[in-house]
Amino acid sequence: MWDTVQQIAVYIHRFHNLDLFQQGFYQIKVSVRWENSDYTSLGIPSRVVQYEANDLGSDNINGAWRINDTDNSFLTQPFRIKYARQDICLSVMVLFNLSLSKYKVPSTSAVILKFELMQAPITENIFELLAYLDDASVAVHEFRIPPKALLGLHSYCPIHFDMFHAVLVEASVHVSLLKAGSLTQISSGPCHLEDVAGESVDRSNQALGPVNLVGMNQIMLVKSLLVARDTLLEELQRLSEAVDQVIDLTDFMSKMNDMNMFDSILKADLGTAYGEVGGQGILQNGLEKANGTLDLQSDRLPYFLPKDAVVNIFQLLGAQLSYLWSTFLQFHRANNTEILEFLHDAWAKDRRAEWSIWMVYSKVEMPHHYISSGNNDSSHHVVDKRGSSFWNLADETAQIVATRAELHRQSIAQMRINTRSIQDMHIFGDPLRIPIIFVERVINSPRRTFSENSYFRNLDLIDSLGLLTGPCTEALKKLPGGTSHKKARVLKIGVFVHGFQGHHLDLRLIRNQWLLIEPKTEVLMSEANEDKTSGDFREMGLRLAEEVITFLQRKLDKFSRSGGPRDIKLSFVGHSIGNVIIRSALAESIMEPFRRYLYTYVSVSGPQLGYLYSSNSLFNSGMWFMKKFKGTHCIHQLTFTDDSNLQNTFFYKLCKQKTLENFRHIILISSPQDGYVPYHSARIELCRAASLDYSKKGRIFLEMLNNCMDQIRAPTSQQRVFMRCDVNFDTSSYGRNLNAFIGRTAHIEFLESDIFARLSHSLILGNVVQKCWDLNVYV
Repeated sequence: MWDTVQQIAVYIHRFHNLDLFQQGFYQIKVSVRWENSDYTSLGIPSRVVQYEANDLGSDNINGAWRINDTDNSFLTQPFRIKYARQDICLSVMVLFNLSLSKYKVPSTSAVILKFELMQAPITENIFELLAYLDDASVAVHEFRIPPKALLGLHSYCPIHFDMFHAVLVEASVHVSLLKAGSLTQISSGPCHLEDVAGESVDRSNQALGPVNLVGMNQIMLVKSLLVARDTLLEELQRLSEAVDQVIDLTDFMSKMNDMNMFDSILKADLGTAYGEVGGQGILQNGLEKANGTLDLQSDRLPYFLPKDAVVNIFQLLGAQLSYLWSTFLQFHRANNTEILEFLHDAWAKDRRAEWSIWMVYSKVEMPHHYISSGNNDSSHHVVDKRGSSFWNLADETAQIVATRAELHRQSIAQMRINTRSIQDMHIFGDPLRIPIIFVERVINSPRRTFSENSYFRNLDLIDSLGLLTGPCTEALKKLPGGTSHKKARVLKIGVFVHGFQGHHLDLRLIRNQWLLIEPKTEVLMSEANEDKTSGDFREMGLRLAEEVITFLQRKLDKFSRSGGPRDIKLSFVGHSIGNVIIRSALAESIMEPFRRYLYTYVSVSGPQLGYLYSSNSLFNSGMWFMKKFKGTHCIHQLTFTDDSNLQNTFFYKLCKQKTLENFRHIILISSPQDGYVPYHSARIELCRAASLDYSKKGRIFLEMLNNCMDQIRAPTSQQRVFMRCDVNFDTSSYGRNLNAFIGRTAHIEFLESDIFARLSHSLILGNVVQKCWDLNVYV
């Protein structure tokens, strides 16, 4: 009589292969269970709806989805993956029923939604394939639906699995509380969607015998159904407006009158029900608001109502919920793509607030550094008083960031995360293991006047169109412009450059996240310097420049067949010394025609100012060994020992080159835990050792710093975004080993932490790339 059911609808839209290493047949397995063992554990599939027939080609040796009666799981049809960035349209919805214990409403337990990636090698034998898939779970991604969301939820649900199985399964989750029996269960065989619009539900009161009173549990059950109904009705109206498709609920709304429930209570035989408690008058006063309408959600609702009247309300609400839920299922089938897009946009906005637990935003003013010129005497080394207040010494900042991160972790440990949103267990499973990211937006204050006593020099505004030389010149000059070409596509290119002795796939995690935000980006994972990172940075830069130009020429030739691109956006992402290689490439004359197309630059722990004032003595010893016995030329350049005169060193000359000023977005990612790259060098800022060094080395360092900051401060037609992002990794799992001691672990964690890639790129770089940065989030 009082049974209710929790229904979880999972819609799986598509499987997008980002970077699976192995070809073969794949399958998605879905199961649902209560997190709290007090409830019946597993959810049971009650309906499967195949929205449209999937054309998986000749490789579709078994196109049927299945339900496994052993563990009550649902499995999509197997599909074959042949290449990266391959899309498989699945378009299937499965509904799970979770039984609720008697009167256990609202639920105090969360629901765990589990997705498994099943993999099998390529085979022509169907039985062999199914045998492989049944026991071939290679990756798992779980989500938690908190108790607050079980009365009503409609959410986008992206499934990523792990770094070794980089895919995106686009799905959405829809939740509602229903009266048990309002939707008929189905068998485990394949089925088709039924027309539930006219499905009838028994709304009559059952014979109850003598009038009984109901307790608090039954009243709470009714109130939960009422909340679920109102939530579902509100969501239906919101979704219909979002996809611009009207849902006609006029007849339903006209009949949905809570006063009917009120009347059913008053019609009950209350003569003997209340006796000493005062009869119908007290009941009526307890149910009416000031305006005379029923308030079933009020905490003042009495818990001594007659059982037959409450059963009537329960039946009415159950019928209403059944009708609305059936209406939603039909509406979703007709507008599944539009609904998914709307839920995706809402999910993307909500993540900033939800993941802000691990993100700390701030806004600072860009500092000014002034030094005298024309005299190398240390007595003439002075700093303008106006600039001294803006000094941000990296040594102190690193310690402050580490302390703040530790305090932040302690606050997270004491935090009770109480949200209504679906929770990604990769993140919420162990909140203390998630990196803490401090995002610092650097605001460019008005630029000071140039004078003869300044090392700043007026920046030459280059007329790129007039100076185009080298490869691709004709193609670039023919780039169409004006209003007639507004519909043409923008050519977006992302170049990812590895570090010392690295591999071209080192940055694959960041690349994958980039592609999720900008799927039409043409990606170049640089291989020009693989196994060649011990030589001269100039040679490495030239190889990269030639590789980029060749790649861009191929893309321009492809675009020329359809009239050419409207514009070019050329972005670079580098790790470690890969950033030095990028800047060396940009300094090459053959890159001159492309500098005006520079868009976003992401430096992941890059030694932008070399290794002057490196404080890691153990790492410095290793650098000395490589210079002494390995003859590694790039190490000499990094440590400014490639020339006896500091003004003739590679880095001093590189910082004078205009390698940064053409970028619209500059993001410097660093970590105080990274012992491989000096913290101040990764952030392009002053350190205490340099501020106290009045020798020629100190003056040279400040001049390099000023030259870099001058480029970032350079005037531009569009506002430049400049950010520093400090990442503090959880070191509790590192253990006490040499890698952790010298800081190598944190340096490599930038490449191997899937959570860091997801958080940093989705919340930082995604906002920059898509130009939707909201300055109001800063404090």
